[in-house]
Amino acid sequence: MIKIYHNPRCSKSRATMELLEQRDVNVKVIRYLETPPSAEELELLLSKLGMEPRDLMRKGEKPYRDLNLEEDTKTRADLIEAMVKHPILIERPIVVNHEKVALGRPPENVLGIL
Repeated sequence: MIKIYHNPRCSKSRATMELLEQRDVNVKVIRYLETPPSAEELELLLSKLGMEPRDLMRKGEKPYRDLNLEEDTKTRADLIEAMVKHPILIERPIVVNHEKVALGRPPENVLGIL
């Protein structure tokens, strides 16, 4: 089953859902703002995406500024913990198909893992 870390208020997330629905893909929707991924889940997603924590962070969000997450002194663990505590920081949507993971920015990125 394919999972999507989804925010229905996000246009890219909605467009990605639409792409998946058009292909009759069975999707498990995780509303990550309500049910944030754990630090371990984020580590796994980052690893499969080949990204560093800041690559998956929404830098324009208030918690990013308030927590001074741009500082070089912040460790990987600090950044991941911030995403767990403030899931609004996580870029979306993230689609998982078994061992393959894609960030739906643009939404067509997910087609490569179907």
